[in-house]
Amino acid sequence: MAEDQKNTAPAAETTKSQAAAPQASRVDRTFSSSRVPADTDAAGKTTIADGVVAKVAGIAAREVAGVYALGGGGARAFGAIRDAINATDLSQGVKVEVGETQAAADLTIVVEYPAPIQEVADNVRAAVAGAISRLVGLEVVEVNVEVNDVHIAGADDDDNESESRVA
Repeated sequence: MAEDQKNTAPAAETTKSQAAAPQASRVDRTFSSSRVPADTDAAGKTTIADGVVAKVAGIAAREVAGVYALGGGGARAFGAIRDAINATDLSQGVKVEVGETQAAADLTIVVEYPAPIQEVADNVRAAVAGAISRLVGLEVVEVNVEVNDVHIAGADDDDNESESRVA
């Protein structure tokens, strides 16, 4: 047993000395002011899914003033259920076609009354094209905007707030 104690004692001392010494990093960390890699000619291919482009377009369209919602009546009803369970679909009301270098988008929107419909549609078109170009890096060949409805503020709430005629 004395031999076992001799063998464990040096191991304990080694562990203590290693703990006191600073650990060397296993990865080379070079810090630069830019996050862009130095070798931009590296081989490889980037593929961007249609769903990603649709989500970018949906987010951009929702940020435009005067847009109440995206999608037709059925899609909005189903979207309300998804919102209730915190599973919002940001690509609702958006269809995209994505090629290798180009993209096209079709959006269905609901405009908030009294916003000028044509102006809102133009702003949606510009916002979506800009977001896809900037964030995804694809050339946008067209953005079609279909205005499906006009939302009047308070019109949905009137049914719930009216007094009952019976006691």
